[in-house]
Amino acid sequence: MRNLGCYGLVLFAALFTPSLAHPAAEAVVNPIITKELPDFPGKEVLVLTVVYPPGSMDPVHRHNAHGFIYVLEGSIVMQVRGGKEVTLTPGQTFYEGPSDIHVVGRNASSTESAKFLVFFLKDKGAPVLVPAK
Repeated sequence: MRNLGCYGLVLFAALFTPSLAHPAAEAVVNPIITKELPDFPGKEVLVLTVVYPPGSMDPVHRHNAHGFIYVLEGSIVMQVRGGKEVTLTPGQTFYEGPSDIHVVGRNASSTESAKFLVFFLKDKGAPVLVPAK
């Protein structure tokens, strides 16, 4: 596994830290692998898991990547700007493109954790998350 760098992980963690208005616990992000793709110069894959504690939610953001989400446990609510809010359960998927604004990302439960796998296809070295309004 390639080191994601301190800045990248700090930015990722900061984006998933709830504001004081939302006292829910922050999401736990665990990078699994980052791999350059020699057949696709300038591209890399980043795979990680995210655990949303009960009531956890993301701030509005976008990804400099194609993001593929697969729910492993629990139930999550996702929505991109202009899209429909969806509630996903284990085995269901969600996609976000590089220009999508992720306006809703949260645990559907206030009592149970949720866990999902994320597969990003991105430009090598580009930040995977960018705050958005």
